[in-house]
Amino acid sequence: MKPNFEEMTNAELKAYALTHRGGDDDLEALRVLFSRRKPDSETIIFHPPKTKEEEQEQFELFKRIVDEKTGNKTADS
Repeated sequence: MKPNFEEMTNAELKAYALTHRGGDDDLEALRVLFSRRKPDSETIIFHPPKTKEEEQEQFELFKRIVDEKTGNKTADS
């Protein structure tokens, strides 16, 4: 009997796919799991800098974002 992948949680789908590798059912489980993915609304796009100032600004912004995500505190905050 084939499981109802639509009713499974994401964790259940992942576990099912990992334990049933190589079969057709694991692909169906992954298809359902991937269909639930939502685009990352927090995406930040960095365009190539045109000047050294832009490069430095982007570097500082990137560093600040990484520090916030990892919980690091900077010396100036």
